Amino acid sequence: MQVSANDNTDQRGPVLDFDRVERAIGFLRQQRRMQPSLAQVADHIGLSESHTQRLFTRWAGISPKRFLQYLTVEYAKQRMRDTGDLLGVALDAGLSGPGRLHDLFVGMEGVSPGEFRRAAAGMIIRYGVGETPFGPARVATTARGICHLSFVLPEIDQALWLQQQQQAWPGARLVEDRPQAAAILAQVFGSEPRRAQAGLSLWLSGTNFQIQVWRALLQVPVGGLLSYSQLAAMVGRPRAARAVGSAMARNPVAFLIPCHRVLRDSGEVGVYHWGSERKAAMCAWEAAASDRRGAR
Repeated sequence: MQVSANDNTDQRGPVLDFDRVERAIGFLRQQRRMQPSLAQVADHIGLSESHTQRLFTRWAGISPKRFLQYLTVEYAKQRMRDTGDLLGVALDAGLSGPGRLHDLFVGMEGVSPGEFRRAAAGMIIRYGVGETPFGPARVATTARGICHLSFVLPEIDQALWLQQQQQAWPGARLVEDRPQAAAILAQVFGSEPRRAQAGLSLWLSGTNFQIQVWRALLQVPVGGLLSYSQLAAMVGRPRAARAVGSAMARNPVAFLIPCHRVLRDSGEVGVYHWGSERKAAMCAWEAAASDRRGAR
């Protein structure tokens, strides 16, 4: 058994555990047919078995064995069926608003790209980087709500990111505000997602179809999963799964508009702008939180 000289996870907080969790998920996805043991996972990430056990329990609130169950295709398929049934019943009953349906209370104002650019002229947009359970993230906010949330990628440094946002919001003034960013991210990624996300407002620019898809995603509950085809049916375009995927790719607010809860029809995680391992981690993390609440 290989044990790293820096095997000090007991001093690491949940927001700093994700690098190892991500590596473990990547290993498990590559080796899933071999059903790797806890010892093999621990060896891959350079920790002892006991430290790996504590790492997953601290980060996800459940044991590694239970966590791995949430990563299986069989689990994903069943959860997609359950979520589809739940949404179908709720929508038939007229409970179409995300606040009423799942207690998420994430309000969203969608405007056209032209309206967005005109409104952004002269506006102050506050941004900053902070820690989350899935690695560092950037968030940007206006007086009208959150307009951007993304995970930090090595290939996009601060200067490039600022250049991209100036192009997206010409005429706006970007002001760095790390304390505000940290506070917002702490609210978004709280250990109790329903309460943590209460009262958040989003202010987004997109085409009518993109906004329709994003609104539909807000109805998917924490811990819920859907397929691309199920989501296409939700927006009244059952043959437009590919167009739905394109709209999801344009989502400017990661996690809060939960594109990560949409999987391939096969139950496979599929591609994700912020990395497939991160997507799998989000789904399992939310499933664990949802099941803990359901057990109370």
